[in-house]
Amino acid sequence: MIIINLDRLLSERKMQSAELANRLDCTVQTVSRIKTGKIRAIRLSMLNALCEQFDCQPGDVLEYVSEAEAVKRYSQAFVDEYNRFHSTGE
Repeated sequence: MIIINLDRLLSERKMQSAELANRLDCTVQTVSRIKTGKIRAIRLSMLNALCEQFDCQPGDVLEYVSEAEAVKRYSQAFVDEYNRFHSTGE
């Protein structure tokens, strides 16, 4: 599973989603969808912009974890929702 660590990055920098959206010139809804992982793709330009804003590497934004690790960190419900979203074309 690919996990997007945007919540952690925002929290560490004490930044609100609206501020990030403003800096990226996108909507708060776009930031929210990225934060919740409700995306199937991310443009390299967006990943570049996120890394620029947070002065980080792409691996700080995106992380691969096994399903077992995701269950331990988040919950089975999170994993089920992730799998539903990424397999049904919602």
